[in-house]
Amino acid sequence: MGIPIDAPPIDRLSGVLLGTALGDALGLACEGMSAGAIARRFGVVDRFRMLGRTGFVSDDTEQSALIAQSLARFPDDVDACARDFQRALLGWFARLPWGVGRATIRSCVRIGLGLSPTGVNSAGNGAAMRAAVIGVFFQDRPDERGRFGRALAEVTHRDPRAVEGALFVAETAAACAGCPAGSNRRALLDEARGAVTDPELAAAIDQGLRLAEQGRDTLEAARVCGTSGFVVHTVAFASYCFARHGDDPMRALTEAVGAGGDADSIAAILGAWLGALHGASALPMPLIDRIHDGPFGPTHLRALAACLADRRAGTSGRIPRYSTTAALARNLALYPVVLAHGFRRLVPI
Repeated sequence: MGIPIDAPPIDRLSGVLLGTALGDALGLACEGMSAGAIARRFGVVDRFRMLGRTGFVSDDTEQSALIAQSLARFPDDVDACARDFQRALLGWFARLPWGVGRATIRSCVRIGLGLSPTGVNSAGNGAAMRAAVIGVFFQDRPDERGRFGRALAEVTHRDPRAVEGALFVAETAAACAGCPAGSNRRALLDEARGAVTDPELAAAIDQGLRLAEQGRDTLEAARVCGTSGFVVHTVAFASYCFARHGDDPMRALTEAVGAGGDADSIAAILGAWLGALHGASALPMPLIDRIHDGPFGPTHLRALAACLADRRAGTSGRIPRYSTTAALARNLALYPVVLAHGFRRLVPI
């Protein structure tokens, strides 16, 4: 939209990663639940509910961080970047992460077996949930944004709707990062909508934007748009939440999570857009600082953002990495908690 950003690039890069983590961690305990069950059990989800008051991130944030690492290693070579992400994804998968989608599991198996292409014909939201950081990194380079966005999406998802959903997420994040925080959010989404040619996906996004413009209630919009892991549902409802409530990051996230369904992925995408638009400095830092600061925690995400800012400036430096041993230990330790939440969701009260 041609308006220079007020915040420094590091604030928007930190914002997109920390916003992803915030939405992911808020939504994780509510994934797969109905809006009614969330309201009865948790009320307004304005704090973490997974284990005490500590937040934990899942595959949404972790894959976004892996994308950031690959962009930092190969910011000018799309093929090398995609291959690096494939290797990183396989190593991450070997650490037994929880909450991984079926398409990503199948793709990781294909990567491990050396099969090509690695992506599968799935219209899930796995590629979209991790795409926002691509948009912010290439905020002022639209050709690279499209090429890298498509290549990194197709590592796991080859359905055109999944790929275009990822491109739409990246385009929205880029539009947000290139404008002041008070910019018209509907205009930003309309600008990103130009990357979508699939009629089903385009119609769903347009419907979400109409619902926001009409001031419709969040639960009504969730019913109309859908809140499943189907990428058409995900980006439509995230677009509604961003357009309708995006002036207040916490309000937007609590509204999205409270609608249920694939709450962590929807909120991760929404949080990424909010962080890209408002910057990390406008996000609720006391809450973000309660996210477990192990692998893929806030310290690691801030270091990745600083590294990406250096790459944008043309300087090199050490690329932050996560401890694979700590990641495996954390995943194994939390499996009982994850399973307990899963069984708890089966109880109808």
